[in-house]
Amino acid sequence: MILSIESSCDDSAISITEIETNKLLFHKKISQELEHSVYGGVVPELAARLHAEALPKILQECEPYFKDLKAVAVTSTPGLAVTLVEGVTMAKAIAVALNIPIIGVNHLVGHIYSLFIEKDTIFPLTVLLVSGGHTQVMEVKSLTDIKTVAKSMDDSFGESFDKVAKMIGLGYPGGPLIQELAKDGDRKKHNFTIPLSQSPLIAFSYSGLKNAVRLAVQKADGDETQYKDIAASFEHIATAHLTQKLKKYFKKVRPKTFAIVGGASANLYLRSQIQELLKPHGASLLLSELKYCSDNAAMIGRVAVEMYKQGMFSSIEELDISPRSQL
Repeated sequence: MILSIESSCDDSAISITEIETNKLLFHKKISQELEHSVYGGVVPELAARLHAEALPKILQECEPYFKDLKAVAVTSTPGLAVTLVEGVTMAKAIAVALNIPIIGVNHLVGHIYSLFIEKDTIFPLTVLLVSGGHTQVMEVKSLTDIKTVAKSMDDSFGESFDKVAKMIGLGYPGGPLIQELAKDGDRKKHNFTIPLSQSPLIAFSYSGLKNAVRLAVQKADGDETQYKDIAASFEHIATAHLTQKLKKYFKKVRPKTFAIVGGASANLYLRSQIQELLKPHGASLLLSELKYCSDNAAMIGRVAVEMYKQGMFSSIEELDISPRSQL
């Protein structure tokens, strides 16, 4: 079995995955959403302190599995430096104490493998990763052959939802809150400009849309009915931006199997619009289970199984965090 630790942002999680069968034997996550919601976003130092409290508590529940562990895996990149350190430090201590190898896992690869928790892998894939920190399209042929073909030039898709939610005074995390508010709004009420609509670039940008929403929120001046329309219009345009650029990309590379991963992939409107976009291509859509869309250790464990089989171990002395590493 492999014990895996995830602490890249504000979720403390540990999992136990069986190497031979990919079976998830244990998984527990302690969310920090309540503690950070009063600040409208994640406070790194607070997140690190909460990880230091939560991770040891979860680890205690894993003791019955210790004798069967063949490796310990941990998210080492990318993420918040002060929170990554908590997980990596614990993983190193476990590796030394149990005399087992350590595996450093890229968090973004983890999101790709969230599609395959307790399942076999399906490659090649075109993957759209949408989260609080990333918006990018990747061509994935295997664990070691991942190519990023488009990414955000500024804010991420998920980050824009968090910031709009904060403007309206909804709290954190913003994705589910905006989705709920948008249900009763008019998606066509505000004619926000689709970012980069006239640009030939296959890239993403949310800073301009975020600013347009800010002006609309100021004009609404606390009117909750108007907030519903703003949320609905924002969700529509933010999603239309993604589908417009994907449509342009699909003219170059015809999709066969397409996947959406990351915390923001739980957005139901996004899922429905991507499904419509894929219909003319006859492409299938892969989605993670909703409980595995956000950060979790189960996806880190699923990557770790593949890395273990390929002998992709890290040195305890040399394994370090890399907050800004990309794919």
